[in-house]
Amino acid sequence: MKTAYVFPGQGSQFSGMGKDLYDNYPQAKEMFEKANEILGFKITDIMFAGNEEDLKQTKVTQPAVFLHSVIWAACLPGFKPDMVAGHSLGEFSALVASQALKFEDALVLVSKRANAMQKACEMNPSTMAAIIGLADEKIEEICAGIKDEVVVPANYNNPGQLVISGTMKGIEMVCEQCKSAGAKRALPLKVGGAFHSPLMEPARVELSAAIEATEFQTPICPVYQDVDALPHTDPAEIKTNLIAQLTSPVRWTKIVQNMHADGATRFIEVGPGKALQGMIAKIVKEVEIKGAE
Repeated sequence: MKTAYVFPGQGSQFSGMGKDLYDNYPQAKEMFEKANEILGFKITDIMFAGNEEDLKQTKVTQPAVFLHSVIWAACLPGFKPDMVAGHSLGEFSALVASQALKFEDALVLVSKRANAMQKACEMNPSTMAAIIGLADEKIEEICAGIKDEVVVPANYNNPGQLVISGTMKGIEMVCEQCKSAGAKRALPLKVGGAFHSPLMEPARVELSAAIEATEFQTPICPVYQDVDALPHTDPAEIKTNLIAQLTSPVRWTKIVQNMHADGATRFIEVGPGKALQGMIAKIVKEVEIKGAE
């Protein structure tokens, strides 16, 4: 039996997240205080007692979700993953859990990523939408047919759910065409911009220099990366894929299928929420799926 540990991305945050870890584990308290120091503001105040609006700021959301995941993993007794993966932002958590990245270095990168993405969002007003109940191939075809607007597949979450990313007008056009083509729903998402699309190119360029300057180690287990859904252990490959991730789609369906094909019979989500557990249940059958305990 192989265990795959998976880490969620932006959108899973909630008020009060991480406070139980801070209160009950000395190691967690130490890591949270270190995070406050690195970030230059008390993110713990916002995580433990902030409201939904406070937590929704990209510069807060991404470090908050990352911290909740990696600190929880650090407190798990006998934590020894056979393989790891993370959804978008969660890939940074997976890299820390697999010891490819030091906690402090990863937090600095996550903070830079959040700020770079925020700037890219402000430069190009844009958004995302979830298309439910339509084949991936049909959505890809509709996106490819839109001219003069940027709109691309961004998150292949599970069969029957694909998130698209692009300009306001492009998203509106694709949503209408997807509904006409038989999609059950086409839901605009409450996000700050077009993540995992060409509109994130300024953020990719900015983050690229920071990633290149950071030391990565050989992980203790394979890291299944979002850009190609394949397992990686080579630090240079991991860096290249992490840089490409900002403007490339998250191939989550394929990641889970590949992990299962490589022997994963148990999937454990570490971090806020249960979003990944729900996705995994729709991708593979007859496996154990649960949250960390």
